[in-house]
This record gives sequence, structure tokens and C-alpha cells, in this order.
Amino acid sequence: MWEYTDKVRDHYLNPRNVGEIENADGVGEVGNITCGDALRFSFKLGPDGRIVDARFKTFGCGSAIATASILTEIVRGKTLEEAARITNKDIAQELGGLPKEKMHCSVMGQEALEAAIGFYKSGGKSTAPKVKKEGHVICTCFGVTDKEIEQAIGENNLQTVEDVTHFTKAGGGCGGCQPQIQELLDKVRGTAQVAQPRPAARLTTIQKIDRIREVLAKDVKPMLNQDGGDCDLVDVDGNTVYIALTGHCSNCASSAITLQHVVEKALREKVSPELVVKPAS
Repeated sequence: MWEYTDKVRDHYLNPRNVGEIENADGVGEVGNITCGDALRFSFKLGPDGRIVDARFKTFGCGSAIATASILTEIVRGKTLEEAARITNKDIAQELGGLPKEKMHCSVMGQEALEAAIGFYKSGGKSTAPKVKKEGHVICTCFGVTDKEIEQAIGENNLQTVEDVTHFTKAGGGCGGCQPQIQELLDKVRGTAQVAQPRPAARLTTIQKIDRIREVLAKDVKPMLNQDGGDCDLVDVDGNTVYIALTGHCSNCASSAITLQHVVEKALREKVSPELVVKPAS
């Protein structure tokens, strides 16, 4: 279970400035409600060019609510130039820190603020414009580009693919982009990751089940938990593993992809390449 600070709990249970500003000067929308967290952030400028009001609406976990809530307080009284310098680390620091698995919520807050400022500077008045991202998309599940991943690696000293997923959500969907994320890590960090050898010895049935449970607990469940999902091991019949997706994953349109590209991929890499994952009936 993740450890949350008292300030995170306070802003989750008692969020500030929930709602939307009528005729806002800046509006920013980030995330995707079908894939997890989504945030709409708006602000109003005073006669002196400083932010006098800021509000948010979000669909997401407690950390997403807390980071959006604290962001509305941080930006008040600031000029747009000052607000543009706010980073995800500043947002997390104001909350007394966030679990690494939830740092992507602070990144979402920073991106929503940047989008809102961009909206104001573009002269938009009705709906928030879609900002063209630099670079090319690496993670198609969450629309994360190589430039965004490289920026997150450099600014936050990320070391592993798991770190990148925690901060950007890239690699947290089907998992197909994880090799590309590793290449970007090697490029930015200037290091090469040594591949983990697969177990050479044939596992007994009990050893196989224990290993499957271990991989699900350490590698699969934390990834699914980021978006409110989970999974349970139902049965193992030879090399066929029966998994039940629960939480948000149970009704997700991408459940079949999750089973194949997240669950099965992890089990094949860390237990046995012969395993096949099927949904439990």
C-alpha cells in the first residue's frame, strides 16, 4: 500500500477550487478518460496580469485530485511567466511528496497548466486547442512522445522503464513500447541495461504457480493499479494461466490487449516463454 502525506489526504478528501471558471482566460485539458486520469484546468487573470482564480475538474485517483487541488493554490497571485516555471516536482513538493507510482499525476498537473497558458497565448475563447506535441509518439496507449519521455528522464533522473511509467504512464498500457523506452533511457543516461536471464531450469507445478503469483504481485498488479485496475490468478492448467481482470480493467474495452501485452508478456519473460494467458470464465 502506498504511503500518502497528510497534505495529500487533506486535498483528496477536501479538494479546493473544484469547478470551472466561466469565460476563463486559460483552459487546459490533458489525459484520456477512457485510459485513466483526465484533468481540465482553468484560470482567470486580474487587471495586473496575475492569476486571481484557478479551478479544476478531474477524473482520476486520489493523487490526481490532490495534485490538481494544490495546483490551483500554487498558481494564484502568479504572473503567467512565473506560473510557466512550475514543474511537476514543485507540485509534488507542495504536497509533501508523492509515491513514485503516482508521480504521473503531478506531471499531468504541469501539462494541464502548460496547456492552459498555451490556450491563453493562442487567443482561444471557446474550447481548449489541441497542442501539437514535439517528437513522435512512442506510447500509443497514452499518446506520450519521445521528447516527453526524454524530458521526464532528464528532469527527474529516471533510471528504469518502470520509473518512466510512474512519471509519464508510457509503457503502462499494452507494454509494447517498453523496448523503445529502454532505448531512450540508454540514450539519455548513456548506459545499457543488462538483460535479465530467463530461468534455465524447468519449474515444478508448485514452483511455477508460486513464481506466477510473485510476478503478478510485483510487476503486473502495480501497473494495473495505476488506473484503478487489478487481476487475480484463478487457475493454472499446464502452461495455460487463467486470469480474472478486476476493478476498472474488468469492463475495459482493451481487456484482451491487457491480458496479452501486459500480463502474458510479463509472465513469459519472467516465468516461462511457454505460458499462455486466457481470461477466466
